[in-house]
Amino acid sequence: MIKKILFFSCLIILIPYIIVTIFIRDDEITFNFSSNSIIRVKDEDTNNIARVAIEEYVVGVVAGEMPIEFELEALKAQAVAARSYVMIQKQRNINNDYDVVDTVLNQVYLDRTYLMNVWEDDYTNNINKIKKAVLSTKGEYISYKGKVAEALFFSTSPGVTEDSEDVFSNKIEYLRSVDSSWDKISPAYNTSATFSLNEFYNLLNLKYDDNLNVEVIDKTKTGRIKKIKINNIEFTSKEVCSKLKLKSTYFEIVKDENKVIIKNKGYGHGVGMSQYGAQGMALEGYTYDEILKHYYTGIEIKKF
Repeated sequence: MIKKILFFSCLIILIPYIIVTIFIRDDEITFNFSSNSIIRVKDEDTNNIARVAIEEYVVGVVAGEMPIEFELEALKAQAVAARSYVMIQKQRNINNDYDVVDTVLNQVYLDRTYLMNVWEDDYTNNINKIKKAVLSTKGEYISYKGKVAEALFFSTSPGVTEDSEDVFSNKIEYLRSVDSSWDKISPAYNTSATFSLNEFYNLLNLKYDDNLNVEVIDKTKTGRIKKIKINNIEFTSKEVCSKLKLKSTYFEIVKDENKVIIKNKGYGHGVGMSQYGAQGMALEGYTYDEILKHYYTGIEIKKF
């Protein structure tokens, strides 16, 4: 009789604990990793190299590259693109000390400590949202004709993406120009910058002249500038963007008395997946695989 009383007493104490433990969880989602899926990430500030499990690395990239407010399907698309990108870098750097750096030179990667400091009380909810996107696409990557695809991505297009050879040196069959009209939701879709005429010339290392003559020499088929002459001095669009800190090579230079106004459209190089385009598609109900197959022509999504 005493044993029965003790048994039921223990049961009464344990049942609430079991219910809370199993059904009410506010903990951070944890991953299980295979030992050979390691990415060597170099911290650009300290030069330290961290060894990070690949799915944990993808979590840090999605956190660094895409706003947490984005739809889950957009975050999933970003996860697959980020995983594909790092797989390529891992192959290329097999004989080097590290695979990737943690900045825009490769992909922005934010570690757990940084995210906890930035997100504070929202950390658990935010990180679990990203981990859900990563776990639901675990091991998935973009493949083209049996090989891992170079999954380039950027923030915002001016309404259409670019063929790879119009921005970079080589033609890549799956990096074709496609419609991206969803980008209109981006705050970077239309922006402008204003300079005094003197400041404009100084930034470009040009001699001051009251007259400003701008001649576009070469454009992509979508309207991005490739080469431009300013007062008979030739620049590449990348040089102008770098010196004036413009968001993209899709720009127009207008003189207004003693000021120069530069109207800019989009943000980033324009090749591959537009992140705001992915968000726009997700808001319209497209799934992550549909988003990826729109921005990367003729690809398949495979799983390692």
